[in-house]
Amino acid sequence: MTPILENYALGRWMPGTGEQHELHDASTGEVIAIANGEGLDFASMLDYARRTGNPALRKMTFHERGRMIKALALHLDSKKEDFYTLSYRSGATRADSWIDIEGGIGNLFANASLRRKFPDKPFYVESDPIALSKAGNFMGHHILVPKEGVAVHINAYNFPIWGMLEKIAVNLLAGMPAIIKPAVPTAYLTEAVVREIIASNILPEGALQLVCGTGQGILDHVTYQDVVTFTGSAETGRKLRAHPRIIAEAVPFTMEADSLNAAVLGPDAVPGTVEFDLFIKEIRKEMTAKAGQKCTAIRRAIVPENLLEDVQIALGKALGQTTVGHPQAEGVRMGALVNMTQANRVREQVRELAKNTPIVYGDLDNVQVIGGDCKTGAFMSPIVLLNPEPFKFTDSHEVEAFGPVATLMPYKNLDEAITLANMGKGSLVCSVATNDPRTAQEFVLGAATHHGRILVINEEVAKESTGHGSPLPLLIHGGPGRAGGGQEMGGMRGVEHFMQRVAIQGSPSMITAITEVYQPKAKQTERDKHPFQHYFEELEIGQTYTTHRHTVTESDITNFAQVSGDNFYAHVDATSLEGTLFTGRVAHGYYILSKAAGMFVDPRKGPVLLNYGLDECRFTKPVYPGMTIGVKLTVKEKIGQEKRDAEDVAKGIVRWLVDVSDETGETVAVATILTMVKKKNQE
Repeated sequence: MTPILENYALGRWMPGTGEQHELHDASTGEVIAIANGEGLDFASMLDYARRTGNPALRKMTFHERGRMIKALALHLDSKKEDFYTLSYRSGATRADSWIDIEGGIGNLFANASLRRKFPDKPFYVESDPIALSKAGNFMGHHILVPKEGVAVHINAYNFPIWGMLEKIAVNLLAGMPAIIKPAVPTAYLTEAVVREIIASNILPEGALQLVCGTGQGILDHVTYQDVVTFTGSAETGRKLRAHPRIIAEAVPFTMEADSLNAAVLGPDAVPGTVEFDLFIKEIRKEMTAKAGQKCTAIRRAIVPENLLEDVQIALGKALGQTTVGHPQAEGVRMGALVNMTQANRVREQVRELAKNTPIVYGDLDNVQVIGGDCKTGAFMSPIVLLNPEPFKFTDSHEVEAFGPVATLMPYKNLDEAITLANMGKGSLVCSVATNDPRTAQEFVLGAATHHGRILVINEEVAKESTGHGSPLPLLIHGGPGRAGGGQEMGGMRGVEHFMQRVAIQGSPSMITAITEVYQPKAKQTERDKHPFQHYFEELEIGQTYTTHRHTVTESDITNFAQVSGDNFYAHVDATSLEGTLFTGRVAHGYYILSKAAGMFVDPRKGPVLLNYGLDECRFTKPVYPGMTIGVKLTVKEKIGQEKRDAEDVAKGIVRWLVDVSDETGETVAVATILTMVKKKNQE
């Protein structure tokens, strides 16, 4: 009996009740599952996520959420072979499935590690404080908090695992629950992964729900606290973006659409160069990986007109080594498209393109298949078209055949190459193969306005580059115009998309209390003993230690010059100061900082384990011999650290504000130093 996919809603698995949709094996045409996502109470699902999943995630700190995501990644990694077995049915080879499965799990690991960029708190204090008054008693700051809604992810069929995991990794780290609505043709893969996620009991209740089916009506109930993301065709994305509820509630909507991405061969990348070979390799890879069903695949290959024939010949040879067939058959390099419907749609689009741009490689109607039958499987030959006049025949810049299809086109100079790349009207990614820095700079600056990502390919990156078509978790994935105008992932930027940024105003003391980060001019407290004798838990934000004072002498300056080797004229030669900012020999800035450390450090053994570094330092006023300096050391921020293992010491990082002032009370140097401090509780 054909299995029926279930939806995970309101904390339980349940079938749909509406129209059934058959899901087919891409290589054999066999019906492998039935999807049905109708009949669900979407209003209740969204409300359940907001009332149950959202509060649980919001209470967790970034570090707790990150550890949760890491645990989930480890669990799914232990189950990945089960996903490979199922992935073959989508037409994907082992290499294709690796991108989807391990790429998705890798995204979880990357975002789990990103927690270290955030504080061990449920909220994030952004950037620097802003002074709003002359005396400094009124100020502003920005913080980000998780939204109180749910992330609704509407995903494409080509990456049913990666597409889900790369999105939920980000919203979970931000503190929001999610509802996943995968594309129907490959929903069986998404369902298999969600079953493992739910069975693991790693996520809190209500953090994740799944809709297998069309999901009609799911956007009817979103609110301004929710976030909607969409991956798929530009046409469908535009319809969803114009949904009345999205407009009425001003719901944040991120669209990542298929685009006419380009690869450009630089004028210097002639046959025989590494760059030429890399260019051919990237085009072949992007045409054949996932049978060209990638939103980042190369659709337009833009080459110098004098190299057009060389590229055509080299690409034909490379594609000639690509064997097509059942993904589990030995020797197969390219599998099937997702189903016959999609294969037929691609053929129609190629025929439209071929009216003015002839096919120069491949056959739309015939393909030699290993281990399969092109009559029942969605197999297709790689197709290369040639557009000899790309400024005249513009279909190449407007019609996308979402399969193993690319179009070659010539350019006369780099300005033309940039113009052609930009004629895609907004792309996710572009690449340029060149070893000339000037060419790279000119192209990048000229094409940047029309692309979300630009890869420069040359010999230096050949061994380590992840390639044209690989979005990475710490870089933005998205693009302007046709590509959707949004961005996903992007490290901290991606997390911020699921949070509300709010400007806060008040006195330094109030902003300190809210942010748990000391703000200049906030109230300070003195304690009964030196702060270096307090354990991490005992230290309070704003706790301050005032040192004794020291009068700087010429001997101090001379001795420091000898010890450090810093004999800059302003420190050692009073006869060279004419026309400078200085009126006499000036103390080294690093002497002031070193002397400050000698004044505020407690030499006794205590909870401070080590000096962890220096975040920032400014020397704001010259210090001359005879001036007297003192230091105020204030606890600025506390950042808890995770224990690596049971034997590790429980500890945290303390950021200290070091304010060095002269005898008039004016600041001469200010810095933020970090120390590693032991916790009293070692459990």
